[in-house]
Amino acid sequence: MKTIGLIGGMSWESTQTYYRLINQGVKARLGGLHSARLVLYSVDFAEIETLQRRGDWAATAQILGAAARSLAAAGADFLVLCTNTMHKVAPQLEQAVEIPLLHIADATAKALHRRGVTRVGLLGTRFTMEQAFYRERLEAHGIEVLVPDAAQRERVHAVIYDELCRGEIRADSKAAYLAIVDSLAGQGAQGVILGCTEIGLLIQPGDTDVPLFDTTAIHAEQAVEAALASPES
Repeated sequence: MKTIGLIGGMSWESTQTYYRLINQGVKARLGGLHSARLVLYSVDFAEIETLQRRGDWAATAQILGAAARSLAAAGADFLVLCTNTMHKVAPQLEQAVEIPLLHIADATAKALHRRGVTRVGLLGTRFTMEQAFYRERLEAHGIEVLVPDAAQRERVHAVIYDELCRGEIRADSKAAYLAIVDSLAGQGAQGVILGCTEIGLLIQPGDTDVPLFDTTAIHAEQAVEAALASPES
């Protein structure tokens, strides 16, 4: 079994979901008392969020690059960055270490292809929905991406930072998110990506008939597969 290097804390609310899902996945495949071999570097999200608001992505890359080097030194065989937004600095992380990064958008694109989805709605932070780094990664896989309108994007973003990252789950916010999901489906989206690792804390597939693609679960599943893959695969 390979050792997974997790860069978490963005927020810890979703990082604990990664930890649970990865260990459950290993147990499901190997049985018995098996659990994942992993190392976790959890950052202080307050520092990261301040830099995000300032647009100082270079500084966030330095923090996460240091985390990546620490995980590589601790014996990680590959990296899992437990956040969608901070994949904006994925290229800098890949340059910081020699071990590979399991990119969350690539894992999500594979899941979409398995379901035959080529046109998808995207929910996430304002950075993920509005900037090109995530959308273009999906488009490179042949996925057309739709995002909510400006007012909806602002509501989605605010709920993530003001509620979900603080562990608050509100019924009115859930209703608002589901209405936005329906709106994207009405525009032709065949499914909706929960493109922030906290959103799965608020809405789940059973809440709507629209197919939801939870990036936390998808990314965790891919991490398990990578950890258990044979050396030649």
